[in-house]
Amino acid sequence: MTKLTFIGTGGGRFATILQKRATGGIYVADRGILIHIDPGPGALVKMYDLGLDPTQTDALLVSHCHPDHYNDAEILMEAMTMGGKYKRGVVIGSESVLKGKGEYRPLSNYHQSLVREVKVAKPGDEFTLKEWYKVEITPAHHSDPTTVGFKLHMNNGIISYTSDTEFFDGLAEAHKGARILVVCMTRPLEGKIPFHMSAEDAAELIDGVKPEFAILTHLGMKVIPRATEEATWISEKTGVLTVAARDGMRIYAGDKIEVKRR
Repeated sequence: MTKLTFIGTGGGRFATILQKRATGGIYVADRGILIHIDPGPGALVKMYDLGLDPTQTDALLVSHCHPDHYNDAEILMEAMTMGGKYKRGVVIGSESVLKGKGEYRPLSNYHQSLVREVKVAKPGDEFTLKEWYKVEITPAHHSDPTTVGFKLHMNNGIISYTSDTEFFDGLAEAHKGARILVVCMTRPLEGKIPFHMSAEDAAELIDGVKPEFAILTHLGMKVIPRATEEATWISEKTGVLTVAARDGMRIYAGDKIEVKRR
């Protein structure tokens, strides 16, 4: 069984600053592997609150170099290497995260030296974790031009994660085949802005991908109060069961997909 734990479901500057929702990213557990996606502010503390052990993490996936996605990555790299005592774990990150680009700062060279492998991710790349689990790198259009998404091939189907992006031609195609589609949706209905997904955009993406199940996360300040209603609207428009994630929510994907709220 594949398990997703939503360590945090907030996103964007003000949801992060005010911590209206936690911003710790997503933890994916499957047989023999533990993956942390986009560990933003508070990820470490919230992991302990949820009974997750950061020293057991096998891979960190960081989509781009904005604080609400990468802030806790360095301390989690220390955790999975036991302070650098054991050279283990893999970090897969965008070019801005690992090398720096323009105004964006990367993870430190020191922290990158602690882990066993560091891999720069670009759209179209594929990586294999633990000789079994494939990670495809998907494209995104965001204000950090090196932003990427992730498509995880797990034992119980594909989990696809958009990261921050605006809708564009080719986005749905990149996430086709996903059993579970995780959409970063920072903007509500009639609230489009550049480089981010609104509810209308999320509906168009979900309708194009047609996953078995869709989850909205990385919710901005204007989405948070109405997230459930927006998820219902998307479900009705697309015919795909769509839920708005809550902090601490767990998704279990076996023969069936089950949602357990904290």
